[in-house]
Amino acid sequence: MRRTPPRPFRQAGLALILGIATLQVVPRQLAPIQAAAAQAVSSSVVTVMVDNAKVMRLPEKTQTVIVGNPMIADVTLQKNGVLVLTGKSFGATNLIALDAGGAMLAETTIRVEASQASVVTVQRGPDERNSYSCTPTCQPSVQLGDSSKYFGDVSGQAETRRNLATAGSTPAGR
Repeated sequence: MRRTPPRPFRQAGLALILGIATLQVVPRQLAPIQAAAAQAVSSSVVTVMVDNAKVMRLPEKTQTVIVGNPMIADVTLQKNGVLVLTGKSFGATNLIALDAGGAMLAETTIRVEASQASVVTVQRGPDERNSYSCTPTCQPSVQLGDSSKYFGDVSGQAETRRNLATAGSTPAGR
């Protein structure tokens, strides 16, 4: 004698069978739509070093550029669809290009990383970190994450030097 499962189990079994059938059919039906969407909105990752700039070309017909977190990266628009991307702080954000009607032309992930090329980091205990630029002689060079005292001292010296340099460059008689 054959036993029939209770009604809720039969419905669950039918739903499972329909779900499997749907999974097999839907991707084939959506493939052309997904391909068109992928062409319409390009997505990529651009890496820039903190305190450095990179030149990028915007898609044609771009009217608006949006940066998700301007504390991480900033952009300056130039002529002919050229964009200058500047890394401001470590992290990741996104950049979106829109046309005049507000349609998305492109979305790019911006990753801002630390330059490791010529930076030497000295860690003195858990709370004191100092960075030096060694090109070729090592000199103090503040980096995000350095200890507050070191960062303040070196930044203060750089600011004082900059002020002295600009004070001497004003024309005589002013």
